[in-house]
Amino acid sequence: MRYWNILLMTSAVFALSACDSTTPPQAMVLEGKTMGTVWRVSLAGVDAARKAALQQAIQQQLDADDQTLSTWKPDSVLSRFNRYRGDAPQPVSADMADIVTEALRIGAKTNGAMDITVGPLVNLWGFGPAKQPAHSPTEAEIVAAKAQTGLQHLRVLETVEGQWLQKDLPGLYVDLSTMGEGYATDHLARLMEREGINNYLVSVGGAVLSRGENAQGQRWRVAIQKPTDSENAVQARVDLQGHGISTSGSYRNYYELDGKRISHVIDPATGRPIEHRLVSATVIATTALEADGWDTGLMVLGSEKAKALALQQQLAVYLISKEGDKFVSWMSPQFKAFLIDGE
Repeated sequence: MRYWNILLMTSAVFALSACDSTTPPQAMVLEGKTMGTVWRVSLAGVDAARKAALQQAIQQQLDADDQTLSTWKPDSVLSRFNRYRGDAPQPVSADMADIVTEALRIGAKTNGAMDITVGPLVNLWGFGPAKQPAHSPTEAEIVAAKAQTGLQHLRVLETVEGQWLQKDLPGLYVDLSTMGEGYATDHLARLMEREGINNYLVSVGGAVLSRGENAQGQRWRVAIQKPTDSENAVQARVDLQGHGISTSGSYRNYYELDGKRISHVIDPATGRPIEHRLVSATVIATTALEADGWDTGLMVLGSEKAKALALQQQLAVYLISKEGDKFVSWMSPQFKAFLIDGE
């Protein structure tokens, strides 16, 4: 089990559309494992002779991302930053600065619901590198962990010499797994562009992004699954229109503790796993990174607050809530623009 366990099961929220399941012979499909989840790349109009080279290039890119973001690898860029106990700015790559900047922006707009400094709480509840607890954490343990969190303690600095991260709380522990799948998915898209490939659908875990058309000459489509154990139960289908999409869900990645179901989605305000009715939040945005950040924040907020924020920010959002024995869906006006006719 590696650091992506917190979002591992969100990949099951997405099922690539039937266009993928009946991919014609001339289409190229590459796949593998990374960050504790799976990646998949579907290409159209690409010479089969390039398959091995592309597979290698993709895996190398994702391995590099893992080496940057992992909280499981002690020598990763992020792990080194988390171990540092001073307040001097620490050098990071431009990509690392970008993901933190986006996380801070979305964190502010969600009033802290999307908080990448929630790592101590994630670890306390057993969804990080630490083992799952034998008993529910005490109130004192939760308070102590919360005291080591807070977006106000983290800054991104840009100078002529490069990009830097700075913290003013020695024990601040940054966990980027809430946005890592989107980050890696965007990287795969940029890799395809550098390779001169214009027709692709790329995904890492539950984050997906597409450009161009599939092998049948149609725009890529993605199906959103119903929050059930059936992987073929489709809730809705969307035409991505060159956008990124990501889903955060609470209904599959959990464990039982003291007779209760413990969700991997932690509310930074309470320091506890969420217990509300919202079970799935899907967001479509210009980039997979942005979509991946918003879906987590909306999941933490719950149905009503998520709806209000989606309308205020004019986000393309699809929510699924559990009401009794039924699942009830809601979509923002912006999301409807991506919905395939007849769905």
